[in-house]
Amino acid sequence: MTIANDRAYDDLMAFQRETEALAQISGRLGWDQETMMPRGAAEQRGEEMSAIEGVLHARRTDPRIAEWLDRAKPADAVAQAQLRHIRRSYNRMTKVPAALAQEIARVTSVAQGIWAEARAANDVAAFLPTLADVIRLRREEAAALAQGGDLYDALVDDYEPGATAASIGAIFDRMRPRLVALRAAVLASPHQPAALDGSFGADAQLRLTRDLASAFGYDWSRGRLDIAVHPFSSGSGNDVRITTRVAESDPFNCFYSTIHEVGHAAYEQGIDPDYRLTPLGQGVSMGVHESQSRIYENQLGRSRAFTGWLFGQMQERFGAFGISSPEEFYRTVNRVQPGYIRTEADEVQYNLHIMMRFDLERALIKGDLAVQDLEAAWNDRFLADFGVAVDRPSNGMLQDVHWSVGLFGYFPTYALGNVFAGCLLKALKADVPDLDARLAQGDASPATGWLREKLQRHGGLRLPVETITQACGFAPDEGPLLDYLEAKFGEIYRL
Repeated sequence: MTIANDRAYDDLMAFQRETEALAQISGRLGWDQETMMPRGAAEQRGEEMSAIEGVLHARRTDPRIAEWLDRAKPADAVAQAQLRHIRRSYNRMTKVPAALAQEIARVTSVAQGIWAEARAANDVAAFLPTLADVIRLRREEAAALAQGGDLYDALVDDYEPGATAASIGAIFDRMRPRLVALRAAVLASPHQPAALDGSFGADAQLRLTRDLASAFGYDWSRGRLDIAVHPFSSGSGNDVRITTRVAESDPFNCFYSTIHEVGHAAYEQGIDPDYRLTPLGQGVSMGVHESQSRIYENQLGRSRAFTGWLFGQMQERFGAFGISSPEEFYRTVNRVQPGYIRTEADEVQYNLHIMMRFDLERALIKGDLAVQDLEAAWNDRFLADFGVAVDRPSNGMLQDVHWSVGLFGYFPTYALGNVFAGCLLKALKADVPDLDARLAQGDASPATGWLREKLQRHGGLRLPVETITQACGFAPDEGPLLDYLEAKFGEIYRL
């Protein structure tokens, strides 16, 4: 079949729009699995996910795409970017057999439920056979994509186009000495903030967390908030959903998990509506995505200005709770302490959690670390890096959902997101001089509006590093993040 030049681009985009719509349906199945699906439906959901992945794979590898790409004549930069994304997807997907793509979808869907049950029971042995299957399948996929190259690089490229294990490792090598030195100084300081103590009702937490989501610009007409074991954001365009979790002894977990997910959701909600259901209509990479969630959660949400407002809200909702002043509350929110859980880690130690996972999963994919040895390797590395012995698997290798669903290569994007967020904060503060005054009133709109205009609305228009460079006015590196952390925690701990 021959396709006329003047129709090729329009036909390709019409076809792509249907593919994007089906991908959103697949994502909704994943959201339902994490929030509302009955436990007994896990096996059937795996079959459903496999079926829809088969349809998606067939569309993404349709031979007509190659002809459309060959004949399409982009009229502008937007069309050029659309074609770049479609060509990249086509080149990657045609390397992966359809049967393998479907099997990965089925196994990772079922694995999610097995992981959740193993985590609840602290039963590593119950999870290891499934994890071994997931790793085997992802290694097979990586081999198909790499075609003789590095397997882990092939997986990383799925989440952060252009990044490699070597480039990420170099960034981590530069970050680690300053982070380790800062942590040592902080933990040795005699000026330790007070810990939060007390019980904070779940209903009141959820009411306040909805207000926090609103303060950071979450559009409730295009979203919803639900409870999940592991908080996440799902969807794009006009249907972007977030989840959180609640522990009555730790309201910060709920509040800052929510603000984090609102950062992801605001990125998706803020993309130019003209890009909806096209390749440009979603975040350009996970590193850029994490820059939004991390700057919302930390540089804005844990700032002295915003925590001052949050302190008043907590007093109003919960009464006196043992913290006497906004300044003391700010120090408590940013308290650095040894802990097991990555998602609850303070800003100083968070990236060290990521570096550990990065090394472990590279070893798993390379074949240097056997699955049955993972728990011991995790526990040994955690003790070496954090000086604390893991007390149970749910605080160790079972704490994160990522490996159960096959997200190998995803973890380093969290640290890249922090690096990008440090750069964005530097540019934001230069452009918005009244930022702190507005945050002190619980108004994050100057910051979120700046981020929407400078970064979010462009979606996938530019390459990841170009996206950050255009937003900041300078190329990203780890310097601004490390400078920010040393200044902030040096002041809090009087170093």
